[in-house]
Amino acid sequence: MSVIGFIGLGAMGGGMAANLAKAGHEVRAFDLSEEALARAEAAGCVVASSAADSATRAEAVVTMLPAGRHVAEVLEGEVFDAASPGALLIDCSTIDVATARAVAAAAEARGFAMVDAPVSGGIAAANAGTLTFMVGAPPAAFERATPILEGMGRAVIRAGDAGAGQAAKICNNMLLGATMVATCEAFLLAEKLGLDPAVFYDISSKASGQSWSMTSYCPVPGVGPETPADRGYQGGFAAALMLKDLKLALEAAQGANASTPMGAAAGALYQAMANAGDGRRDFSAMIRFLDGKTGA
Repeated sequence: MSVIGFIGLGAMGGGMAANLAKAGHEVRAFDLSEEALARAEAAGCVVASSAADSATRAEAVVTMLPAGRHVAEVLEGEVFDAASPGALLIDCSTIDVATARAVAAAAEARGFAMVDAPVSGGIAAANAGTLTFMVGAPPAAFERATPILEGMGRAVIRAGDAGAGQAAKICNNMLLGATMVATCEAFLLAEKLGLDPAVFYDISSKASGQSWSMTSYCPVPGVGPETPADRGYQGGFAAALMLKDLKLALEAAQGANASTPMGAAAGALYQAMANAGDGRRDFSAMIRFLDGKTGA
């Protein structure tokens, strides 16, 4: 088993670090939140005093941070100087492609192997160890990272070289954001046309309108498998995080001269939803926003 530094113990990172500890690794965990550190310690992690302390003696260092600037600051400001020579750096944050490629180049220049490995699956999958990892890395670094990532997920897929994992993640989440909006619209229209939501679900989930947003993450309470809709749209994947990912996708599209009108429309709707006070609710609460039921 390995000594693994883990930096960033938020809603996703806490469960991921716990699963690595459960797999038998020595996980040296750090976060700015004392509560997050206490949860990590209870889950079997060793509490580190700083990001640099987390990276000391580690064979691999995992980062799960809010944005690209945080990743760059932590790696260049603390981890590069503290990590063991030749250590493997795994960034599981969702950040812009340009920053992912820049920090990978900087890591390589310092003698480290690095992969970008953003995740899909949400909080429940992070806690259960069933995440999907989209990985950008050279083949050798991917091979080194795979056993560690498999301790936190059920699917580890190499998308290409540095930055490719981030590209796959933002494209995937742009698709998810747009399909969730369309799913919410369809349920609201079905209701106004007199259809029972459960009956519409039964039909559409077996017809050409079927999607993950429909059958695995239905935005209507009491319909289909249990989802955040059944918990007042709490937990899951916050609308503010979906908005962040849509902004990353739209920035990337602009840089690549790609036309993404559906992605832009979804981004505008999630921005309006966040402005209305529902940014902390699950992104499937878009159905409340479209129905005029926003706020606390």
